[in-house]
Amino acid sequence: MKKHVLFSAAMVAAMTASAQTGEITSNRGENWLSQSGDWGLTFEATPLINFAGNLFNGNTSNGGAALNNLFSSASNGVVIGGKKLIDANTAYRGKVRIGFGSTKNTDLVPQIPQPSGATTTATVEDVEKNSYMAVDLGAGIEKRVGSTRVVGVYGGEIGIGFGNSKTTNEYGNAISVDNQVSRTTESKNGSVFSLGLRGFVGVEWFCAPKISLSGEYTWGVGLSSRGTGESTSEAWDPTANNGSGAVVTTTVEGNPDAGNVDKTSSFSLDTGVSGAMIGINFYFQ
Repeated sequence: MKKHVLFSAAMVAAMTASAQTGEITSNRGENWLSQSGDWGLTFEATPLINFAGNLFNGNTSNGGAALNNLFSSASNGVVIGGKKLIDANTAYRGKVRIGFGSTKNTDLVPQIPQPSGATTTATVEDVEKNSYMAVDLGAGIEKRVGSTRVVGVYGGEIGIGFGNSKTTNEYGNAISVDNQVSRTTESKNGSVFSLGLRGFVGVEWFCAPKISLSGEYTWGVGLSSRGTGESTSEAWDPTANNGSGAVVTTTVEGNPDAGNVDKTSSFSLDTGVSGAMIGINFYFQ
């Protein structure tokens, strides 16, 4: 709701300012508007809106949805947007996100069995490693209407995305007669593939030379699928090795973060998941 109100307020302010000035140059003769040959860089303004909201209401959890782009990744990463004006009324748009990351968590746990004669509790390390990969690529064409500080924009975009994630566990205590446990050693989520096609319509208001605020609504179709993941675990089997016992390893198919469902797919034909996309645009010759 906050984004819709701010978007509407920006449109009203833009039209009012345009009607008052009628000028497209600054007092120093700088051109306010983008021109043929300009490069543009777009920043999604939701983080700034949330930060301002936090300042006024003292709330640190004014979170928002991920970027209103073709895809919504599990890690909610930011997609970088840019454009190239090939003439005064047409621009090519592009988006890219190439992400890799990992985290490592280490816990100290009592050693099993404890060393003979130890006066303090001996410990070993249990290590958990999480990693992910995410790639989003998009391209489109934008048409621009108007020659004042308020410019209408519309067009279409297509995009693809894919990614995966994995968790591995390393344990300081080996499984044995003294440590008869069952535990997960590795969890892999199936690879995700997404394909989307959307149309958009909105406005840009040039609030300073070569700098504009923009708002867009989107509508389009999205397809996504996730392959089969797997989990590997190990446990002590006292009946193995002719009754002497041994460690056995088991692998089960399924996506760990989705209730071990083997495969998933989705289809949507809808407006943008986060309403109006609010952006800040900078243009360079």
